[in-house]
Amino acid sequence: MLNLDLFFFLVAGPAVLFAGVSKAGFGSGAAFASATILALVVEPGLALGIMLPMLMLIDVTSLKPYWRKWSLPDVRLLVIGGLPGVVAGALLYRVAAPDLLRLLIGGVSVGFVLWQLSLATGLVRLVRSRMPDWAGVFFGCIAGFTTFISHAGGPPVAVFLLSRGLSKTQFQASTVLLFWILNIVKFIPYAALGMFTAQTFMANLVLAPFALLGTWVGVRAHHLVPERVFFGITYVLLMVTGCKLIWDGLT
Repeated sequence: MLNLDLFFFLVAGPAVLFAGVSKAGFGSGAAFASATILALVVEPGLALGIMLPMLMLIDVTSLKPYWRKWSLPDVRLLVIGGLPGVVAGALLYRVAAPDLLRLLIGGVSVGFVLWQLSLATGLVRLVRSRMPDWAGVFFGCIAGFTTFISHAGGPPVAVFLLSRGLSKTQFQASTVLLFWILNIVKFIPYAALGMFTAQTFMANLVLAPFALLGTWVGVRAHHLVPERVFFGITYVLLMVTGCKLIWDGLT
C-alpha cells in the first residue's frame, strides 16, 4: 500500500529532482540513486513503478537539447544487447520477493560506488583502447537487465561508451537516446507485472514538476557544474542508502 503523505513527498520530490539533473546532465550514471532512495520508504516494486514514468518524462524532455548529437552506431549496439537484457530482468522479477529486490538494488548501489572508488584510486584500470562492437552488445545486455531491476543501466553503458572516444556531449546524448528507447520497452512488462496503480499515477502527477525542473537544471549544469562535485555527493547517497537496503533485505 502506497501512503501518499507529506513524508513520502519530502523524500520522493528531491529524489526525482536528482534523477532529472543526473539523466539530463551527467549521463544517467547516478539516476538510479533516486529509485534506491524511494525503496527506503516504499516497497521496491512500487519505487520502480513510480520512477519509470518520471524517467520517461525526463528522457523525452532531454531529447530536444541533445537531438542528433549522439553516436548512433554505438547506441544501436547497446539497444541490440539491451532488449534481451530487459527480458531477463522481467523474468527474474516474476520470481523475486521484495527482500531479494532490496538486496539486488542495494548490492548494485554499493557495487557501483566501490567500482568508482577502485577506478579513482587506480586499483582497477580500464582498457584505454577502443572496445570492439561485440562489447557494446554485451554491456547493453547487462544494462538492460540492471535498468529493469533497479533503473541502474548507466554504469555498464558508461564503461562501453567511455572507450569509444566520444565527446562529453556525444556521450550524454547517446545515453539520453538509449534510455529513452529502453524505458519505453520496459513500460509494457512493468504494466503487466502490476507495478503501476492508481496511487502511483497520482504520485507521478505530483512529482512531474520535480522531474521537469531537474531536467532543466541538468541540461544547463552539463556545461557548468564540475562532475567531481556532483558524483561525490551521489556516491555518498548511494553507499548509505544501498547499505540500508541490504540491511533491510537481510533482516
